[in-house]
Amino acid sequence: MVATPIGNLADVSLRALALLQRADRVAAEDTRVAQRLLDAYGLPRPALLRCDRHREAQAAQQVVAAVAAGERVAFVSDAGSPGISDPGSRLAAAVRQAGLRVVPIPGASAVIATLSACGLDLESGYCFAGFAPATAAALGNFLQAALDAARPTVFFEAPHRLQDCIELLHALAPDCRLVVAKELSKQFEALLDGTPQSALDWLLADPRRLQGEFVLVLQPAAKAASTVDARAAALLRRLARELPASRAAAVAADLTGVPRDLLYRWLLDHKPATG
Repeated sequence: MVATPIGNLADVSLRALALLQRADRVAAEDTRVAQRLLDAYGLPRPALLRCDRHREAQAAQQVVAAVAAGERVAFVSDAGSPGISDPGSRLAAAVRQAGLRVVPIPGASAVIATLSACGLDLESGYCFAGFAPATAAALGNFLQAALDAARPTVFFEAPHRLQDCIELLHALAPDCRLVVAKELSKQFEALLDGTPQSALDWLLADPRRLQGEFVLVLQPAAKAASTVDARAAALLRRLARELPASRAAAVAADLTGVPRDLLYRWLLDHKPATG
């Protein structure tokens, strides 16, 4: 499973080049893209096998047969690490189920590249959520869940839906912190850190800015620990003994006037350790 550059060809690893050079066969999300990649590095042209989402299950059986026969097979998606919102996971599963070895060749990933430069506190981890849902109702639920989460959420959004996504986020939580990464490692790379409104202002200042590939990282506006006073905290702890965290936060919000999402995150951050 060979990670390939997400834009800048210089980001390929030496190990990936060595493996692609020795491969007997290259399975690819798009064989035309794979051929251009091989040509860019002056690599020989091995047999190519199409393995996109619609053909992955069928192609997996061909790959299993080839590996079982002793061939060295490399899989590449169009860009980045295979299986991360790209084909590859079903292929890897089929090879492993056949008792054969699957070897990860690490490299470029838009998710990790964004997180490494976003400046958010990731000590407690993060949630990768793939692509945001396409429908308005599902997107609203998705964004609200991300706002209620205890960790930052990183996700992809299609350029033609990006404006609607950020406008909805602004309506839900105008003060939340949002990082928008555009065209990472490419000519028009940009990394914005601010609120939904500041992201919208920047994007709409030039219609061309809505073109390209986007990664978003969403962190709720403030940590509840800095906004929950002693009375609200005591009430919340007492309610949490009798109610689920989400319900306890809702009741405490009604009684104190503190926003529910802040109370909920505070409760998750101060949940007693178990062991």
